[in-house]
Amino acid sequence: MKKVLLGTVSAIAIFMIASCGGGTSDNKGAAVTPPPSAAAPAAGTEAGAAVYKRTCIACHQTDGGGVAGTFPPLAKSDFIADREQTITQVIKGKSGEVTVNGTKYNNVMPPQALSEDDIAAVLTYVYSNFGNTGAAVTVAEVKAVREKIK
Repeated sequence: MKKVLLGTVSAIAIFMIASCGGGTSDNKGAAVTPPPSAAAPAAGTEAGAAVYKRTCIACHQTDGGGVAGTFPPLAKSDFIADREQTITQVIKGKSGEVTVNGTKYNNVMPPQALSEDDIAAVLTYVYSNFGNTGAAVTVAEVKAVREKIK
């Protein structure tokens, strides 16, 4: 009974994919790569989004806008232009005054207990979202900064 049910479900799934244009070949049988969705995240940013949601969102908010007068924005932030400074801040934290986009903030960002992979992922997410245009952060970059600031 289970084999018949599994076979039926599989056949229906294959039929639905084929009839909905979900196949990966053209009408001549050649493989076709579907175009990327405009809404698809940049490569590697899904992991970064997950880290952001569990680590950064409380202070920097869903849109990266921060909290006026309290937590600086990551959105269109001039502060993150200095990649080494940004990586260092995630690793070591920071207290005291910082100026972001011309506004002074004086608060504490605690060091984040994140792996090099998580730091690279979350900063890649930040650099590719919120109106920012920075390149992906590599694990090698994070390791190099961590070694330098020991």
